Amino acid sequence: MATTATATKKEKVKKKRGKKALKVLGVIVCVIAVAVGICAAVSAIGSNGNLKFAKSFAPVAYEEQLQPWQDALGSWCFTADRDFKVVQLTDVHLGGGFMSLEKDSSAIQAVASMLTAEKPDLVIVTGDIAYPVPFQAGTFNNKTGAKLFANLMETLGVYWTLGFGNHDTEAYSYFTREDIAAFYTSGAFPHCLFQAGPEEIDGCGNQILKVKNSDGVTTQAFIVLDSHSYTDGDFLGIRWFYDNLHANQIEWYKEQIQKLNAENKLVIDLIPDAARREALKPLEEVKSLLFFHIPLTEYRDAWNEFADNGYQDTENVQYITGVVGETGKCIYSGVHDDDMFETIQELGSTKAVFCGHDHYNNFSVRYKGIELVYGNSVDYLAYFGINKKGSQRGCTVITTTPEGDYRVDKYNLYTSGRYDYPADFAKNIDMQFEDVTYQYFKEE
Repeated sequence: MATTATATKKEKVKKKRGKKALKVLGVIVCVIAVAVGICAAVSAIGSNGNLKFAKSFAPVAYEEQLQPWQDALGSWCFTADRDFKVVQLTDVHLGGGFMSLEKDSSAIQAVASMLTAEKPDLVIVTGDIAYPVPFQAGTFNNKTGAKLFANLMETLGVYWTLGFGNHDTEAYSYFTREDIAAFYTSGAFPHCLFQAGPEEIDGCGNQILKVKNSDGVTTQAFIVLDSHSYTDGDFLGIRWFYDNLHANQIEWYKEQIQKLNAENKLVIDLIPDAARREALKPLEEVKSLLFFHIPLTEYRDAWNEFADNGYQDTENVQYITGVVGETGKCIYSGVHDDDMFETIQELGSTKAVFCGHDHYNNFSVRYKGIELVYGNSVDYLAYFGINKKGSQRGCTVITTTPEGDYRVDKYNLYTSGRYDYPADFAKNIDMQFEDVTYQYFKEE
């Protein structure tokens, strides 16, 4: 009987402890829920403030803004018999949470300042508009950063598109690439020219934009690809295993170049003026520029060859401008090989490739005849302390000509004298940058 009574007592104690543990667990869950709710509320209030800020700018004052139109294939086109200006922005990194409010406002101001000064015909963002990393941004909501940027661009009245980066849609983010693509293409942002691209091709946002002359000849094509995110089981990007362009994207790129060439040849052949036909013959093979987020492995190969040669040009590599500012691997390209660079060489259409991703890298080199360009980043948030640095921050300006040529200029936000913050905004940022060393980068 004593043994039974003891067992019963132990069971009662065990049950009592179990109930107590459940109560404690319940309290912890409630505290976490309240904390998440508070963070979400604070983030919403703060982001609404930044949204008002994004909508407060005056429209860019164009003398003659080109209007896009869609051709029979559904591609966005601009008609221009003059030079055409593209601004590449990259790694804007809008957190959209309560922890990134001030840095988000700095990024918004930076973008507005540069575009107001440059007055581009088109902006191409090579990834990472949003940065919903909770321990830095204070939110998992990746649509907030997208919303801030889209509204800013609509307020400025500047036409733009993008290729997704790895941070735009993290594995833990609320919204997928398809969700964000649907947001951009909802019709709420008429200046957004983003297209989700063919469903049968890997990635979201594979698209072509064209500049055509008044004869209907494509003088320059801008090809934007989704370079994806993480791979090989590295879903959170902890090991920095980045993806490459996929085989069907490369094949799609090849097919599009062939179609563009065939289209141009047909249009040129139908021009009645023989002299004009002859003048346009060099454009039968379409000139193109390529944009995506994660650098090709050839960026790494080119820089390593240049560095191993004592930072002197080699047979394959001609240095143009800029530096490697990243540490560790230095160039965080895809972890596997792909045939993109070889396909570019084979077709002979694409003369330059533009990427982002590595925020402190801003070099340009010509490698085996192809210019490989890192865009100047905008980021104030993702790298610790980057808000106090300035030499990497700016934009890349690409000017194409009616003859199919192009020129690349790199401008630094703080040291070029071109992009000045309003006096009442300067107090919000630390202007004591640690490494402002360049006046500005300009390719001759």
